Amino acid sequence: MPNSKINRVVDKFKTLKCWVDTIISAILIFIVAAMTVLVTYQVVSRYLFNSPSAISEVLSRYGFIWLILIGSAYVFGLREHMAITYVKQKFSEKVQIYIEMFTEFSTAAFALSIMIIGGYSSAARQMWQLDSALQIPMGVIYSVIPISGGLIIFYFLYHELNLFCRLKHLK
Repeated sequence: MPNSKINRVVDKFKTLKCWVDTIISAILIFIVAAMTVLVTYQVVSRYLFNSPSAISEVLSRYGFIWLILIGSAYVFGLREHMAITYVKQKFSEKVQIYIEMFTEFSTAAFALSIMIIGGYSSAARQMWQLDSALQIPMGVIYSVIPISGGLIIFYFLYHELNLFCRLKHLK
């Protein structure tokens, strides 16, 4: 593929990533805001009215799970996750890129095999079981696992394309 085609693909991917980042950050902000309201309501109803709300407790718990899983995919996409780079920095820039590509691939393999395939299987099996407080299928709650796995795969493709371009410029 000529360089101009690669550059166009990279530009389209960057635009798409900006949109995905914006949507995910808005979702995460909404989850945090909703959890704040739910937990405040839970505290007020428990201590002022002596009548705790089971629904707000369960919703805030599930919101926290969704926040963690979607947030971890978002952080992976921003490349803000924890990394120990001391050993990697001892190598040449070309080897560092190969190490990053392998690390990204390892994360993507986990996301595909465990989060997407296993998470989808788990969510599908739990569609018949209802949550006792909310009366919604547990599979809906578990669906965040393959969703966050899909986001990780999207970010993996974006990062691999950028690493490939960096590698091409070194040669």
